[in-house]
Amino acid sequence: MAHETIAPWAEKVPGVGPMTADELLRMPDDAEWKHELVDGVLVRMPSPGFRHGKLAVRLARVLGNYVDQRALGDVVGDAGFLLSRPGQLDTVLGPDVAYVRAEHALPPDAPGIEKYLRVAPDLAAKVVSPDQYKPEMAAKARTYLQAGVRLVWVIWPETKTADVWRPGSDQPIMTLTISDALDGLNVVPGFTYPLADLFG
Repeated sequence: MAHETIAPWAEKVPGVGPMTADELLRMPDDAEWKHELVDGVLVRMPSPGFRHGKLAVRLARVLGNYVDQRALGDVVGDAGFLLSRPGQLDTVLGPDVAYVRAEHALPPDAPGIEKYLRVAPDLAAKVVSPDQYKPEMAAKARTYLQAGVRLVWVIWPETKTADVWRPGSDQPIMTLTISDALDGLNVVPGFTYPLADLFG
């Protein structure tokens, strides 16, 4: 995949000028590509495959059940978040799985619920596609952390590992292997999920 510096994990969509989050939201569905917005620039990645979707849904289900049972907030899959600050060009990223703590979650009938939530999720998880590699996923993790995300999991299906990112570090604070477990740390206290179960 050819990459632009603006978003090393994706490619710039040719022939498209600056866009807003609202314009991105109104774009028609595209089965071939998944789109994000970085500083007003439309970027795209190939639509994920079956394994990717299976792992993302499995993680969302387990994390969502844990969060729901304790009324901790919301867990969403593949939803966009408006991460730029007012006055900046819009950046909208869509983690495969995200957790938003209760004080930032919106009630089901809140005005604007159908739009991108203008808040950084507390946890963002990304299942890596076969054509994505360490440097570009590190760039995406850093983008999430700079926007205020408190915990990032980058999940590598090929090696059955997961990189754990926290604010204040330019590198993963640890890389988990199949014998380890994802841990919510102080972001989702008490939550653990063995990678053996995720990849099983």
